[in-house]
Amino acid sequence: MVWQIAPDGWRILSLFGIGTLMGLVLYHAAFGFSAAFRWMIVRRDVSGVQPQLVMLAIATILFAPTLADGTALGHAVGGATAPVGVQVVAGAFMFGIGMQLGNGCGSGTLFTAGGGSTRMIATLVSFIAGSFWASLHMQWWTATPRLPAIVLGDVLGWAPAMLLQLVIFLAIYLFLRRWGRQTPRPESRVSVLRRLMTGGWPIVWGAVALALLNWLSLMVAGYPWSITWGFTLTGAKVAQLLGWDPAGVWFWSGGFTERALNSGLLQDDTVVMDCGIVLGALVAAGLAGRFAPQLRIPLRSLAAAVIGGLLMGYGARIAYGCNIGAFFSGVASTSLHGWLWIVAALCGTWLGVRLRPGFGLQN
Repeated sequence: MVWQIAPDGWRILSLFGIGTLMGLVLYHAAFGFSAAFRWMIVRRDVSGVQPQLVMLAIATILFAPTLADGTALGHAVGGATAPVGVQVVAGAFMFGIGMQLGNGCGSGTLFTAGGGSTRMIATLVSFIAGSFWASLHMQWWTATPRLPAIVLGDVLGWAPAMLLQLVIFLAIYLFLRRWGRQTPRPESRVSVLRRLMTGGWPIVWGAVALALLNWLSLMVAGYPWSITWGFTLTGAKVAQLLGWDPAGVWFWSGGFTERALNSGLLQDDTVVMDCGIVLGALVAAGLAGRFAPQLRIPLRSLAAAVIGGLLMGYGARIAYGCNIGAFFSGVASTSLHGWLWIVAALCGTWLGVRLRPGFGLQN
């Protein structure tokens, strides 16, 4: 069992539980990023983007005092921070294209695969392959121009940084409300309790729940929610089984990456949480009565899934994360690389949206 595999089994088990709840929330609220960004670009429909701002605002409020203190539950905690540079721009741009071809994002790939999407399983396998592939090139990417990590909480103080971000979120929210269009979800006539169990949640429920769960991840793990490091490690483990030798590969030589590679896969926090997300989505799909995998996938759609997964995997690795690890957790940590990530990812999304019809995908 998981708690027998790791010395600190309570912690791993707690993270597995948090991941499972995340998967259930993502599925029941249909909380995605790729479709929300696409609809904003194509239709000026901002109904999926505005809740993301609510989520970021709540997470920022929760993160700020925790990161300012630097400890939680008796151990040190730190935010999702990374350098600001070329590799973030390039990786996020690739990820934006990949999101639209793969029809998902970091979190979306996991919860839709867990919910029974066979196409998304192809995206997930390619995502893992692309993430490992990028790890072999990380030495080159880290030599590209960049600035050290810039964290507003450290530069301005945590209270001013939190207030500044809240003002920015409010300004963007009001702009989108004036510029965009809203597509309200159909009203549900079932009871709140039944909706909690079977889905069809208002998307803002998902926003609030994910902000709280990310904060719990920070408290328990010592760092915020991340997804794609688990893909990179899984890809490396598979490559080892196929005969790959990590000796001499810069990314896997020394530090936490080498330790992770030499440890059991289920001893890694991110891998365990990723597994929890898949399980949570599987449970949610079962509760909703919507677990019905389709085995037939059009060839062009399958090609888009594979290409999209490779782009997302490669891009996320060099950009220090995906829509969760870099954007959500990075911005909530007041790290400027998170803000840079979303700007570059939206540019990639714009291009990806225009490539979709060539693969038979509707916008």
